[in-house]
Amino acid sequence: MMLFDTLRAFDRLESVFETALDGMTTMAAPMDLRRDADRYVLETDLPGVDPDSIDVSVDGRWLTVRAERSHSSEDERGEWLVRERSRSQMMRQVTLSQDVDVDKISANYRDGVLTVAIPLLESARPRKIAVESGSGQRALGTQETVQVQEKEHAGAASTAGQPVEGKAPAAHSIAS
Repeated sequence: MMLFDTLRAFDRLESVFETALDGMTTMAAPMDLRRDADRYVLETDLPGVDPDSIDVSVDGRWLTVRAERSHSSEDERGEWLVRERSRSQMMRQVTLSQDVDVDKISANYRDGVLTVAIPLLESARPRKIAVESGSGQRALGTQETVQVQEKEHAGAASTAGQPVEGKAPAAHSIAS
């Protein structure tokens, strides 16, 4: 059983009326947005768009992507039997957070997909936090930390999984 999508039907109907009035439809281009370690990456589909018509701009905290697909002069020859691919303008806007470096935003258009790289400010990037202990300062997750832990526990228990005197057994172990 197929359900009728009312909102999509209204969008399609609105598009038909706009096309009849001015010959151009406005569409929201499909978009993916993800965060990598040091940047956000926005990808939006812009099929059949002339790269010269793509406009990526920042105004305050708004990033706007606009593009237009138009008909070529060859399209005007002959008698049309079916014409569903009208001139269209595509637009997307996203609000940028305070942690992005708007001066270093870059964009690339390839194979119908626009990729916008939005770098994070240095202060907003993930970083290691040093952990201090009685024997000095170590960064979590480093090889040195693993080696120090192995030295501290060497010989404390004769077999893996047995509790060390005065200590509870480890909940998880990477020992093989």
